[in-house]
Amino acid sequence: MEIFQVDAFTDKAFAGNPAGVCVLSELKEDDWLQSVAGEMNLPETAFLLKKEDGFRLRWFTPEIEVDLCGHATLASAHVLWESGRLKKKEIAKFDTNSGILTAERNGKWIELNFPIEEEKETEAPAELIDSLGINPLYVGKNRFDYLIEVESEEIIKNLDPDFSLMKTVDARGIIVTSKSDFSRFDFVSRFFAPAIGVNEDPVTGSSHCCLGYYWEKRLGKSEFAARQLSKRGGTIRVKVSGDRIILGGQAITVLKGDLLYE
Repeated sequence: MEIFQVDAFTDKAFAGNPAGVCVLSELKEDDWLQSVAGEMNLPETAFLLKKEDGFRLRWFTPEIEVDLCGHATLASAHVLWESGRLKKKEIAKFDTNSGILTAERNGKWIELNFPIEEEKETEAPAELIDSLGINPLYVGKNRFDYLIEVESEEIIKNLDPDFSLMKTVDARGIIVTSKSDFSRFDFVSRFFAPAIGVNEDPVTGSSHCCLGYYWEKRLGKSEFAARQLSKRGGTIRVKVSGDRIILGGQAITVLKGDLLYE
């Protein structure tokens, strides 16, 4: 079985968010999939299995399976086209735990069609606020994550979370966002998920399924240029389209090889 490492939401190597992509030759046990993800030790490893109409796609962190992942879906589509498993003009169709997701090429960019993940305003648990050490302007929550808006990009850049405390919060992850200080981008964010074994995710597609809808309501527009302010950093094009989010990004393969132990 072939396995790849792809940097997603970037056009250069060693930036963006790294994902493993394993192209399965047959159905495998969940324990085996989790072991491979642990061995890869990347924020997410995607597993693809060919079906009659597209591919079954699952995502694993080094510790658990997750129900939605943007950057590893982007990486998976990139691998399918680059390896010749799909023709360049074919749409990549994925059967996932979050329904049918698609990806298609638009020049040098890949566009993912994902569901909106709407947040509702809520009261933040004390341990969440204490773990971040901030005064939020807004706190919301969707089925996966808390979303917190703060006053400035500078606050987001300087965050130094207490991950041990944050890990006790009942959520997949924590999205912290603000308007961008620079005209090139509409909003910025960081994403923390110690509860699933990823203290900080470099660039998070699924969080933008929430962020796009959130900022549409506040900025009165439906298309955005977004930047995730992790150390590696990444750029995402975001478009709200009805009850769907179109996420645009680029990707580059940095490693490929054969998985020797099945």
